[in-house]
Amino acid sequence: MSIHTTAMIQRNISRVTPEEVQQAAEYQAAILADVAGRRGTLHGRIKPLSPEMKVAGPAITVEVRPGDNLAIHAALAIAQPGDVIVVDGKGDLSCALLGEIMATQAEASGIAGIIIDGAVRDADMLSKQSYPVFAAGLNPCGPTKLIPGRVNHPISIAGAQIQAGDLVVGDVDGVVVIPRNEVQAIIALAKKKLDGETQRIAAIRAGDTRAPWLENALRQAGMLAEGETL
Repeated sequence: MSIHTTAMIQRNISRVTPEEVQQAAEYQAAILADVAGRRGTLHGRIKPLSPEMKVAGPAITVEVRPGDNLAIHAALAIAQPGDVIVVDGKGDLSCALLGEIMATQAEASGIAGIIIDGAVRDADMLSKQSYPVFAAGLNPCGPTKLIPGRVNHPISIAGAQIQAGDLVVGDVDGVVVIPRNEVQAIIALAKKKLDGETQRIAAIRAGDTRAPWLENALRQAGMLAEGETL
């Protein structure tokens, strides 16, 4: 059975716009996740190598077999400035899929960042730099470059589904994925939520420390009787 290489690497994809990326990047991943229905977040094992790292941009999706990074090299070659490489590495930590050389190549190419559900290495150097690299763990063992993977196909990574061109936003809390056709609506909701949270924090600092919704929620849960108060 032959492998149709042109089908395995998709070069032409539709992306969220740079304006949408810029607007979404103003919000924490947590705010975006909340207004997206608490969906689309990657498993907490995927973390930035440094707490200061942040990333936002359209996803270049990559699927690899554990321990092999050939498809990631293909993604680096076709990605456009501002893209984020998002790799389904199956959560495997037996070999690193990326290190300083590939991260340097990505940064020099204008790629906004890299997110890998797998291991990376050269963490001492990468964690001291500002270039965003998110990973599930570390391993000094290097990968092979032998096994076919796929680029810009739909992937399921760390509990979330991602289509090529979808928006990904990551910070110290983790990574959230927003479907491309929902970005504008999510940004509008994020602004409203941030405004509300800002007002609530100001009220707490002014002495209003009781959550206004708490007693009703407790009654609905059966933890308070009707008419009973805390």
